[in-house]
Amino acid sequence: MSEAIRLSTPLTAEAATSLQAGDAVLISGHLYTARDAAHKRLRDLLDAGEPLPFDPEGALIYYCGPTPAPPGRPIGSAGPTTSSRMDGYAPLLHAYGVRATLGKGPRSAAVRAALQEHSAVYLVAVGGVGALLAERIVAAELVAFEDLGTEAIRRLTVEDFPAIVTYDSHGGSAFAGDD
Repeated sequence: MSEAIRLSTPLTAEAATSLQAGDAVLISGHLYTARDAAHKRLRDLLDAGEPLPFDPEGALIYYCGPTPAPPGRPIGSAGPTTSSRMDGYAPLLHAYGVRATLGKGPRSAAVRAALQEHSAVYLVAVGGVGALLAERIVAAELVAFEDLGTEAIRRLTVEDFPAIVTYDSHGGSAFAGDD
């Protein structure tokens, strides 16, 4: 296996297009957590012509609903959730500049087409190891939708957060059986 590629956020189009399905990456910078309910609110804001609560240009959205922080830690367990639940929203967010999403599981054909159209990538983190992934998170800050609890949007500051490029911006896939 080759050495992991180091990525910093916000991601540029050049950084995203340099990645290939199957590449191991280590991400440093900021990730924004968002799950189903937060995605619906983001879409509603865009539909109303309102700004998003974070700059989407080059952003990386992590499909995660972290648990509350234990004493001395910025966050609790922070594992990925099933990405397909956000498939109805992802193409719109990519059109607004979101450069990468991070979760687990396969994505729809519409999402894969949006990755190619907008020079973006889909990354996968290993499910079931949320406590270990949380060790790569050095800070967490509430950004929007506090009423959603663990599903509120948070800006996580990460150092060497591990992931795998699963769908690249060229149509490549690391999932077996995908064409």
